[in-house]
Amino acid sequence: MKKRYVALMDLAYLACIWLAGTAIALMSVIIPWGVFTRYVLGTGSQWPEPIAILLMMVFTFLGAATAYRANGHIAVTLLTEVLPPPARHLADLLADLLMMVVCAFVVAYGTRLSLGTMGQTISELPWLPVGLTYAWLPLGGLITLLFVIERRWIGPQHERRLMRYEQDHGETSQGSEGLR
Repeated sequence: MKKRYVALMDLAYLACIWLAGTAIALMSVIIPWGVFTRYVLGTGSQWPEPIAILLMMVFTFLGAATAYRANGHIAVTLLTEVLPPPARHLADLLADLLMMVVCAFVVAYGTRLSLGTMGQTISELPWLPVGLTYAWLPLGGLITLLFVIERRWIGPQHERRLMRYEQDHGETSQGSEGLR
């Protein structure tokens, strides 16, 4: 059962990485296009800004989920590193429980926000419901919650090759270890 869960979380992780990476790549093309049409052509396309906002939602909430699983987020460990092991374990448990609460709130509130705005449209893109833009909020929260459950049930996954691809290619991440 645990192996299946980890395999499912690996698929979710890879999907999030690819979606977030694609979103930021598209943003890096769309935003300059909007600037070019506005300041060089003098016409200004209407669609780049709302599409860039949608892509930023994808990048932010799916990227945050992957950062959590890969332990790539910023963490101040000054206090917890000096605690004895039992207290450190308790602090880790408390942090994960708080993450679960925050994720549950984001899923609940984000779902309500997304459904509540599904009937509204973006003036520049009348075919795009506002709720679709907000749908990435509860989805990212749900995926993060699943990653927190994985961490509590199975253990941290951040040292696995899937999350530490750069270490297999001669690079080290020692420079950022002090932040964790």
